[in-house]
Amino acid sequence: MDYRFAKHYTRDEARALLPQLRAWLKRLNELRHEQERFDKRLTSLMSPGHDVGGDLVNRWIRTLAEMQEVLLEFQRRDIQIKDLERGLLDFPAIIGGKEVFLCWESDEEDVEHWHDLDSGFAGRERL
Repeated sequence: MDYRFAKHYTRDEARALLPQLRAWLKRLNELRHEQERFDKRLTSLMSPGHDVGGDLVNRWIRTLAEMQEVLLEFQRRDIQIKDLERGLLDFPAIIGGKEVFLCWESDEEDVEHWHDLDSGFAGRERL
């Protein structure tokens, strides 16, 4: 059978990752807010004749690099971030021989939902 994803998670495997995923999502949201602050400050400095280099740009670049590192952790594991602010994640899984997503949101205690690959959050069903 041809599957879209190389890695498939059992509920227990997804569940075991939740503490680490919560930490990564928290860090990504912190970095995203930092990035927004840097973007506003840089935009205000982007007038002709202004030198925008220096510490601000270096911190902006470091923040982007750290965000990329954390995002790569998700990518390496085939875990999809559907909504960063809500902490909505999808884990590829096989249920009844069919490829689906286990679906988890960061305010949920456990992995309790799944949906078809194409239905998204609206198609969520309880495990």
